[in-house]
Amino acid sequence: MIGIAFIAIMALYLAFLFPIFRHKKVEAPRSARYDMQMKKLWSAAQTSMRDHKPLRAEKALLTILKFDEKNAAAYNRLGILYAKEQKFDEAIECFEIAQSLDNNPSSLHNVGLIYLETGAYEKAVMAFEQAIEIENTVPARYIALAKAEERLGRNKLAIDSLEKAHQLDHSPNTLRLILAIYETLGDTEGLANTTARIEAQIAENSKVSTHSARRTPVRRGSVAKSAAASRANATVSRQQATPQTTTARRRRQV
Repeated sequence: MIGIAFIAIMALYLAFLFPIFRHKKVEAPRSARYDMQMKKLWSAAQTSMRDHKPLRAEKALLTILKFDEKNAAAYNRLGILYAKEQKFDEAIECFEIAQSLDNNPSSLHNVGLIYLETGAYEKAVMAFEQAIEIENTVPARYIALAKAEERLGRNKLAIDSLEKAHQLDHSPNTLRLILAIYETLGDTEGLANTTARIEAQIAENSKVSTHSARRTPVRRGSVAKSAAASRANATVSRQQATPQTTTARRRRQV
């Protein structure tokens, strides 16, 4: 009977109490030393990537993941590192893990870029479309989708994606991408219309820039500093002129 009771108590502990204690242990506050060490590792990873030292950056990022295996940002950064090294399989795996941990459109976009680079255009389209579903205000996502659609021969869909990008960025360069597709298709009407739109967009952007420059207020602090500098220069000039005037007077008295 005692053995049965002990087994029952252990079963209850494992079923109810142990998950609670384990959960509390996971959520225990991290020490200041831990936070400082993580900051150092992040700094080392970013500096190494900037200085083109991939092995050192990889080591720092893997160390971060050793202590924090659910760090989506570290997986995303590691994926970027592998992509630059053309280790595409490893990069895709890192981006997919990052996406599973944090529903981040950047991870999906990065996966799409790798698929685009490796010729997996259908997968690239799916990745870009998923990224757009999460965040539809970034022109670069539509432009990347257009490139994938164009590689698949879906020129109409590519143009539609570029038009959406242009609605966001109002850039002549986006219109030039549309123009290039019309050139490939030999569509003279599309070429003429897009060329006119490019010229109109350049003129509009120029007007906006000029208007913004005219409306830019002059800071009062700058004006005050300029006035103070002018007064100081004038004072210095008078002080420099005083000895000369005194000397002239003495000469006249002599």
